[in-house]
Amino acid sequence: WCAGAQGDRGTRPLGEHRHMIRWLLPMLALTLLSGCGLKPLYAGGSNGFVGSALGSVEVEPIAGRGGWLVRNALQERLQLLGTGAPRYRLTVKLDDEIEGFGVRSDDAITRERRTLRARYQVTDLTTGEVLLDATEGSDAGIDVVSSEYAVVAAENTALENIADRLASQIVTRLSAEAARAQAESTP
Repeated sequence: WCAGAQGDRGTRPLGEHRHMIRWLLPMLALTLLSGCGLKPLYAGGSNGFVGSALGSVEVEPIAGRGGWLVRNALQERLQLLGTGAPRYRLTVKLDDEIEGFGVRSDDAITRERRTLRARYQVTDLTTGEVLLDATEGSDAGIDVVSSEYAVVAAENTALENIADRLASQIVTRLSAEAARAQAESTP
């Protein structure tokens, strides 16, 4: 019994090494990233520089149903970061387009692409200076079926989804620009 116990190192279950590696790699990555000067974008939450800048953005009304959806999504995201006195104005102009591109032999469209593009400007309310002039876009594919109601419902759902994605892209860009402006102003 002694000889067997001394020489038997035991075998580990098959997945145990993988489990250890899955735990070790993220820890190693965090350790390496902490040394490169990487800072959280929303450091300080709504009291941080980026949060307070985004919380003080006033969103102008945007024309159309897509505009209403984008504006509501923008306000929802920006108000999460605080509601201060407006210092900036966000003006958005949308281009909403539905294009048929899947065509059968009888010239019936089988697929559509709904594209929502936004050109937006951020203006400083005190100086009137345009701080950012940019564009973002998003699209979604829609299957065209025999039911007109189903197609209209799919087009509306696509608009809701891409409006939400577009608002996320705009807020991400505004956040990055605010962080860049903070980095430039900090010695």
